[in-house]
This record gives sequence, structure tokens and C-alpha cells, in this order.
Amino acid sequence: MTWNRSENDLKNLLNDANTWHPNIKLEYKISKNLSFLDVVLTNNNGMLSTSVYHKPAAEPYVVPFISDHPRHTFVNVIKTSLTRALRNSSTFEIFNNERIYIKLSLLYNG
Repeated sequence: MTWNRSENDLKNLLNDANTWHPNIKLEYKISKNLSFLDVVLTNNNGMLSTSVYHKPAAEPYVVPFISDHPRHTFVNVIKTSLTRALRNSSTFEIFNNERIYIKLSLLYNG
């Protein structure tokens, strides 16, 4: 969620909300970035932007090109990675950075 008042007002509201029901506790994180599913949402002085979220434990590893997988598997990895980058990047610059990341990941995996 976004909030236009002070950070203390937000913390007070959330702490108050935690007292409304004994079995429901809210956890919160106040930050400029939010990772949700496969998107990173960033607030830069009121301007929201999106980019691709990369799980630290999973990437940049993909199926090595020298494996015995069918060739269409490798084409699909490239295609879906670029589609994901295009859909989740809010600016051309962010998309271009992601495209370079994809290229380097593929080179890394042979």
C-alpha cells in the first residue's frame, strides 16, 4: 500500500490494527521496494516503477545448453524470459537491463 502521511502515523495505525482481533496479527515492512510474486515494485519519490524479481537461490541458473533436453526447451527459456522482462519492466531502461541480465545468464549456463 502507499501512504501519504508520516511513517509514525502509519506505524500507529498498523499497531492499532493488531489489537482488533486476538488471532489476527499483521506484519509489515516499510520500504521503497516491494517484491510480490515475480515483480519488484519501487517507489522513487512518488513515481512507481516495476522490474523483474529474481529469487536469490534460483537464478541465474537455467537448463545448460549441453543437456539432453529437447531443443524447443531452450528456445522457450529465452522466449519466456524476454516476455517476462517485457511485461514486468515499466521503462525501456529497466527492460534493457533485464535483457542484458538474461543474456549474461544464458552465457553463464553455456
